[in-house]
Amino acid sequence: MMVGQDDPKKCTAARMVRLGTASESRSVSGAGIVLDPFSPRVLLPRDGRMGSVCAVDCSWRLAGAQFGAGTGASGRRLPPLLAGNPVNYSRASLLSTAEAVAAALYITGSREAAMGVLSGFRWGHTFYELNAGPLEEYSRARDEADVERAAQEFGLPAGPPRPRRQRRRPATGSRDRPRRAPRRRRRS
Repeated sequence: MMVGQDDPKKCTAARMVRLGTASESRSVSGAGIVLDPFSPRVLLPRDGRMGSVCAVDCSWRLAGAQFGAGTGASGRRLPPLLAGNPVNYSRASLLSTAEAVAAALYITGSREAAMGVLSGFRWGHTFYELNAGPLEEYSRARDEADVERAAQEFGLPAGPPRPRRQRRRPATGSRDRPRRAPRRRRRS
């Protein structure tokens, strides 16, 4: 599901649709696994039985509001991984939509499909190089304790990321802003 909050030239979800590795959906209802970065439940290999993977493509700055209501019983967050994309390179858990879908497919046992998702991106191999060990461990995890142990082993933060707070901008005409001094006119 694409919300359209990102730069269309950098939108990995739109590129996946153009390349044919994903299809666009108008809602998350009826989807198998819904990737929700703030879900209390972590994605495990056994969740692959739920069927398809659905990702909501939205800006990380606005993700807290987008996922505020939650995604229900099918919502899963990915275990901590490092981003391989140029925008958030090596930042923990700030993955692009393509990276999130590829990671979910890899963890749930669809490794060929996962490799295919990122093959259309110049930096796709970087994601796998940064996360080779963690992805292998997560794909063998039996429960959330195994995921936490693997994350600690690789020095990755456990638990869901906190939503980013939006900066408040002063309202137009606000009295909190400093006033400009009146301009003096030059005499000629």
